[in-house]
Amino acid sequence: MSKLKYIFISGGVISGIGKGITSASIGYLLQSAGYKVAPIKFEGYLNIDAGTINPIEHGDPFLCEDGTETDMDIGTYEKFLGKFMNRDNFVTMGQIYQSIIQKERRFEYEGEDVEAVHISNEIIEKIQNVAKKQKAEIVLIELGGTAGEYWNVFFYEASRILTLQNPGDVVHVHVSYVPTPLHLGEPKTKPTQLSVRTLNSMGVQPDFIVARSETYIDQRRRDRFALFCNVKGDDIISNPDCKSVYEVPLILHDQKMDEKILKKLGIPLKKPDLSELQSLNTSIQLVKTMETREVVIAGKYFGTGDYQLKDSYAALFDAIDHASWKVGVKIKTHWIDAETIEKKGVSVMGSPAGIIVPIGWGNRGALGMIEAANFAREQKIPYLGLCYGMQLAVVAFARYVLGWSDADTSENNQSSPHQVVHLIPSQQKVLDKRAYGGSMRLGGWEAFVKKGTIAYDAYETYHGFIDKSTGLTSERHRHRWEVNNAYVADLERAGLIISAYSKLEHLVEIIELPKKIHPFYLGTQGHPEYKSSPWQPHPLFMAYLEVVKSNKR
Repeated sequence: MSKLKYIFISGGVISGIGKGITSASIGYLLQSAGYKVAPIKFEGYLNIDAGTINPIEHGDPFLCEDGTETDMDIGTYEKFLGKFMNRDNFVTMGQIYQSIIQKERRFEYEGEDVEAVHISNEIIEKIQNVAKKQKAEIVLIELGGTAGEYWNVFFYEASRILTLQNPGDVVHVHVSYVPTPLHLGEPKTKPTQLSVRTLNSMGVQPDFIVARSETYIDQRRRDRFALFCNVKGDDIISNPDCKSVYEVPLILHDQKMDEKILKKLGIPLKKPDLSELQSLNTSIQLVKTMETREVVIAGKYFGTGDYQLKDSYAALFDAIDHASWKVGVKIKTHWIDAETIEKKGVSVMGSPAGIIVPIGWGNRGALGMIEAANFAREQKIPYLGLCYGMQLAVVAFARYVLGWSDADTSENNQSSPHQVVHLIPSQQKVLDKRAYGGSMRLGGWEAFVKKGTIAYDAYETYHGFIDKSTGLTSERHRHRWEVNNAYVADLERAGLIISAYSKLEHLVEIIELPKKIHPFYLGTQGHPEYKSSPWQPHPLFMAYLEVVKSNKR
């Protein structure tokens, strides 16, 4: 195939309906048929990346191996396609404007006045760049937000220009919500009609409509779409609610969407190999019939108004799912706000089979997370601390085992005489300049794991992410504070095991308690949740859930 092909995926009516899942599913089908695909996500906000955005505002930023902090959809691409994404797969409008201004300052426009068309040209350049770097035959372009929002009009203009310049090489898929109001009892197509009308006003005519709804779209609704949206009835694709997102590629394939896309793009039809995906879905459904274990997540980013937001810890919940399907245990997660633990005590956690304290920053809720870590230690409840959850486990150990009641992190209490977690000098210089964006220890960092530890056994047993000859592993990092090496000797004498140190700077990476005194108590400075996938669940989550599974609480 000589010419590059483009598939645009846009959204209509509401956000959060599954553009990312649809994009990843289409990519999975085409990749399984032997085509080289590269996804790219465009976001309309002016941030350079997602690293400084409150997770309650926009969900859990996904962290790539190269340190890029991105939208959650990039994580979806990784999980479906089984390959790492990087900075080329994620573009914000802030990046676009920054690049244009830098080019103008360098006189790259040779005195030409810089106009709106340069924005669309820059977007097209980003698309072609990711295709070239990743040697793609087909590039999938997911447009953030929904049609009709003024801030993303340039994305649609780029789609229009590419379609005009490359006739027959561009397909536009519009993912839209089809609501079924309870008081009416029938699906309503009008919102999607208006969304497509908005697309048309920008010079874009969708080739496919993917109808997101509670159930499959009937013939009556297909006819309405065909009449008012100028889309063939066969090109209206149902995408109903399902038991697992990994069923979506199969649902689209059953409606021959991959075959129809290839025909429209004028490239050879190839049958995808879906056997691995079918096997995965069988495992997912089988686990749902198994005995349940409850795991408490003691976090600080659940609340949004009167509602709780799962997206703030999206990668964590995915990693739990991936491991549970492989281990063969049904996990029920119980979300508890760390501030609730502070106010009401550890009894609000009940008697779970496991406790996880995840990522976080700052003093709010920190005491509740410390108490959760200590409760897990005292009650011998399997514990997994991730980043902040590892740091606060060290604080809890210092307070309740070493007896340093004033032990803390320098982030939360700079006057503490026992700052067992502190800011290393290189990071302090960065913060003194208020240079927060992209300033953390980001992306993959290598560490040596000690043999004979729970951590090493997990990596070795589940065959993932470690060089067994050297004990060298790599995990993704997203943090500024580190365990203070000045206190390591005291911690070790009291029984804490340092099971991994970083290759550079000899920083504490993983801590744990001996198996003889606790069934599973482990904290990691890295973020194993970001590297997990359904095809390769992360070893630390696998080891953790194996112990949770055997816990009869």
